[in-house]
Amino acid sequence: MIIGLLVLVGSFANTIMNANAITPSYGISSLNRTSFPKGFTFGAASSSYQYEGAAFEDGKGLSLWDYYSHKYSDKIADGSNGDVADDQYHRYKEDFGILKDMNADAYRFSIAWPRLIPTGKISDGVNQKGIDHYNKVIDELLAKGLKPYVTIFHWETPMVLEHEYGGFLSQSIVEDFKDFAELCFKEFGDRVKHWITLNEPYTYSNGGYAAGVLAPFRCSSWQNLSCTDGDSATEPYTVTHNLLLAHAAAVNVYKTKYQAEQKGVIGITLVCDWMVPYSKSEKDHAAALRALDFMFGWFMEPLTKGRYPLSMRTHVRENRLPRFNRTESKLVKGSYDFIGLNYYTATYVADAPEYRSLNKSYLTDALVNKTGSRNGVLIGPQAASSWLYVYPKGIYDLLVYTKSKYGDPEIFITENGIDEFNNASLPLKEALRDTQRIDYYYRHLAHVHKAIGVGVKVKAYFAWTFLDDYEWMSGYTVRFGIHFVDYVNGLKRYPKLSAKWFQNFLKK
Repeated sequence: MIIGLLVLVGSFANTIMNANAITPSYGISSLNRTSFPKGFTFGAASSSYQYEGAAFEDGKGLSLWDYYSHKYSDKIADGSNGDVADDQYHRYKEDFGILKDMNADAYRFSIAWPRLIPTGKISDGVNQKGIDHYNKVIDELLAKGLKPYVTIFHWETPMVLEHEYGGFLSQSIVEDFKDFAELCFKEFGDRVKHWITLNEPYTYSNGGYAAGVLAPFRCSSWQNLSCTDGDSATEPYTVTHNLLLAHAAAVNVYKTKYQAEQKGVIGITLVCDWMVPYSKSEKDHAAALRALDFMFGWFMEPLTKGRYPLSMRTHVRENRLPRFNRTESKLVKGSYDFIGLNYYTATYVADAPEYRSLNKSYLTDALVNKTGSRNGVLIGPQAASSWLYVYPKGIYDLLVYTKSKYGDPEIFITENGIDEFNNASLPLKEALRDTQRIDYYYRHLAHVHKAIGVGVKVKAYFAWTFLDDYEWMSGYTVRFGIHFVDYVNGLKRYPKLSAKWFQNFLKK
């Protein structure tokens, strides 16, 4: 499939034997924690379905992924699921001890909606065992001196709501999501001071309803992507619209009822690749900006201006792109205290007017072609995931772009990371020698540092991810973790070289 990364361009000149000696030089001779502003937060990120396991324990209801990872296991690279995952539901105390030893400041995790409200509808009752679990998780983090950064929704739509009205295909979900978010504020807001409403709504909409590679695996049949059902011309836009309305409703209830007393902040996490024009032509430059609009502006424009980008309103006609009414626009606009950014990769973008003649789909509406190579040369070394090319400068470009285009918001880097193949034949000692990951992190942190230097308000950085985990459609075939999880022998955790590097980097 893809050759795994062994050495990155500009990486270490020699094989590294000691994690403490790993300090690549890219203009900053000794980049470490002290290089960043006082109070800057460093942590690692996770999500409930990818980590917790205990999928059917203690009164938890079924989520979208509980259901579809079993029903359509052929759509997962290794046919696996998150039933057990890393078993963090039972091993959180051990894990938080490991994270504390790494000198981290915070842990980003998500709350499984059906673990708190099994049917998704609060009128049907709340699962006290779920509330008790997350209370213990939060208390343990605080006892370890780690700040909880909580994501309310990381793609675990309750399956009952999927069956009842189509989940985020229906605006009915807005009220149910607001009730779920408010339950979280009521139960945990006295200790949780950083809330994220949604994780990567773009990926949820595009992956689940346009490309059909994520649950619920919907897309148009003409795309020949073996989808279960769906319409790639309309459903991604409908789902995104309802996600934004649900986000705004949750933020509104927090700001009007809880924020003054609880003194926390609330935002949303978005993902964006950096878009590099394929050529110097004006058309390719415009295409790159259009691609940014269709991935990032799709959310940032409503959040800052209460409407979708002009390029989307121009290219997506025929009543396929919903409109915010006056009340909705006012509610969505300004509905954040910070913006979470997930950055992994970059892509070349070329103008593709030929897509005008094709059937309508979100995948072609922007009239752009994306590619990882130009004239046979990759934009950056390729990781295990086919979509991930290493392009550290892109995180700087994205941060500066966000500052200049969207009103200079406060930004948390909520995910940034790289994967390698899960090679079962590799000796453990070799599997732990992830020098490419150290290089990736150092280069990206150097560019974050540079962005702060030009005035971008970056306040936090979370590595993806703390442990090797269940990676959605890739299952367990790739490893993003700073810590190795032995899936064969009792899920034992082992620090990779990158964990030891971070421990040294984060010394106080």
